[in-house]
Amino acid sequence: MLWKYERRAQAMGYEVVAGVDEVGMGPLAGPVVAGAVVLRLGDRIAGLNDSKLMTADERERVDAVIRRRAVAVSLCAVDHTQVNRLGLYNARKLAHAGAVAGLSVKPEYLLIDAFDVPDAKIPQLAVIRGDKICASIMAASIVAKVARDRAMIEYDRLYPGWGFADHKGYATPSHRAAIRRLGPSPIHRTSWAPFRVSELVGSSS
Repeated sequence: MLWKYERRAQAMGYEVVAGVDEVGMGPLAGPVVAGAVVLRLGDRIAGLNDSKLMTADERERVDAVIRRRAVAVSLCAVDHTQVNRLGLYNARKLAHAGAVAGLSVKPEYLLIDAFDVPDAKIPQLAVIRGDKICASIMAASIVAKVARDRAMIEYDRLYPGWGFADHKGYATPSHRAAIRRLGPSPIHRTSWAPFRVSELVGSSS
């Protein structure tokens, strides 16, 4: 079942099929990161799963296997300044397009988790819940998640106090408390509504 959509694309005549997914849409800080992966059709990668259901160690292990065995892997990060300027929808589009463009082989067909890639003039299919049911999209989600988590751990070293290594920028109670205590860090998405209400940063009124 995990290869249903790749096999369907192959039956239509497309040999090079890339899965595309992004992570980092929900956090209050840090980048949106998209991954694009071309797998060998039917390759059995042990542990391949929805990245959200995997532990950090499991994702790291499977990420290494994907990078070793995939035909091509590409990542594109859209940083917090671009998220602030463009908004989430356009940041996601930019990340997706960049990841696809960065592949070392030109994909003939794209499988994307839930959304299309309008700037990529390539036949494509938006697969609802693709990160749970489609091997190529699962792989893209895993490599994107591992890359973003590593970036947030590095940001934690640069900007200690907000706990980025633990919550990766998501709006956990400890993260919200840190923002109330310290204000926004240099990598927070300060154009977002939560930063304009008293819940996080206080109000001047």
